Amino acid sequence: MNFELTEEQRMWRDAVHDFVAREVKPQARQVDEEAQFNWPAARKMASLGLLGLNIPEEYGGAGVDAISAAIAMEELGWGCGSTALAIAAHNGLGTTPIALFGSDEQKQRWLPAVASGQGKLGALALTESGAGSDLQGVRTRAEQQGDEWVLNGAKMWCTNASIADYIITLARTDPQGGSKSLSMIITPTDAPGLHIGAPEKKMGLKGSPTHAVTYENVRVPADYLIGQEGHGMRQTLITLDGGRISIGAISVGLAQAAYEEALQYARQRQAFGQPIANFQAIQWMLADAATEIHAARLMIYQAAWLKDQGRSYTQAASMAKLFATEMAERVCRNAIQIHGGYGYSSEYPVERMYRDARLMTIGEGTSEVQRMVIARSVI
Repeated sequence: MNFELTEEQRMWRDAVHDFVAREVKPQARQVDEEAQFNWPAARKMASLGLLGLNIPEEYGGAGVDAISAAIAMEELGWGCGSTALAIAAHNGLGTTPIALFGSDEQKQRWLPAVASGQGKLGALALTESGAGSDLQGVRTRAEQQGDEWVLNGAKMWCTNASIADYIITLARTDPQGGSKSLSMIITPTDAPGLHIGAPEKKMGLKGSPTHAVTYENVRVPADYLIGQEGHGMRQTLITLDGGRISIGAISVGLAQAAYEEALQYARQRQAFGQPIANFQAIQWMLADAATEIHAARLMIYQAAWLKDQGRSYTQAASMAKLFATEMAERVCRNAIQIHGGYGYSSEYPVERMYRDARLMTIGEGTSEVQRMVIARSVI
């Protein structure tokens, strides 16, 4: 394959970069300190198509190719990890299941509003206290009663729950269990009986709201079921493959931002009568960062290219996510090291970037799960 970006993709990258530099990056520190989602920037993203990356144009989205979507996520990650994660969760998790598996009526009802910037975002609830990496352990249940589904249960770590119009809920629709016992159901956030807990107090990504969600006899129309009953696990796995590209791309953006800060600091900081960039120990950390960021970006592009080609990309997405997220943590760690004591201060952005990068090896499948996926493929 050819890794040369098209002219359209380069123009897209420049447009998103300029937007993020103007509307997102300057607010990153405030977003983190106040633990508030950057709604002003999010509202403006609609005109660029950033709220409808995976939504077809006929439903109000941008419908961009997978490489362009990855480029957007990298640029958002470069600007602010919190904002990037919320927008990635909206696009990759909150809209993709409807765009891929939903009925035309569902697409018409839900997608234009969340892509427009006038309403709220989308969310997906998978994780439970006893079901994280092992989704077969999902206990939230949905029972069909007449022309309604009635949901009961509890979810954890639901990104965007408090800023979403709806939460796509993975629930057990067959109490007998098995691979076809789970289904995805669209659950409006204003539905009676749906309770969204207080925002979780997190190490980083504080401007990306994460909540526990409980369902107490939540009733939704029967046609809010996405696709066919019992296809929820398959739908989830396909959704997560694409989401892993997004998380990997955000990680590349975080690493790029930390690398730029470290490089600038190393050129300016004087020690022993010269810039610390002249010392080999510093040079090697910068060289490793530049090399690994480049490698991770190419891996993300390859996984996205395979997706665009309609080819299997599960292994490529897991490899890209694994490498990019672990790389970002190393780069951000070394950026702090290059800053010395200043790097540990919140006055410098590398401290925030390190905290934000730490989640990426956990969310959308831990590094350990990625290794399991890769091992199954290669063995």
